[in-house]
Amino acid sequence: MRTLFVAAAFVAASGLTASAQDVAKGEISFHKCLPCHSIGDDAQNKIGPELNGLDGRHSGTAAGYDYSDANKNSGIVWNADKFKEYIKDPRGVIPGTKMTFAGIKNENEINDLWAYVSQFDADGSIKKK
Repeated sequence: MRTLFVAAAFVAASGLTASAQDVAKGEISFHKCLPCHSIGDDAQNKIGPELNGLDGRHSGTAAGYDYSDANKNSGIVWNADKFKEYIKDPRGVIPGTKMTFAGIKNENEINDLWAYVSQFDADGSIKKK
């Protein structure tokens, strides 16, 4: 009976590990974003704004980027929950946004992508833990 309990605990713990956010996988997923966005110490605005310091940033405020009125007036402050909702359906969350991306539907990929994006400070450096 004890062996069965230990085995069940191990399986449960393994499942938790498998669902944890994976920054490396998030970086791979970010390749979908690269045509329009950049991130890191050399990030610049492209078709879309640079994404440094996204966690806690007000929507429509990246310096030098020409946002849609819908984005500037959305009232969004980016955090994990809002990003995860938005990335599934950008135009559904901010009707009138210039972002034409169809969205990411896979929850694990979304979690990994947020883990990658949210690690960057406003200056493009990796946040200290």
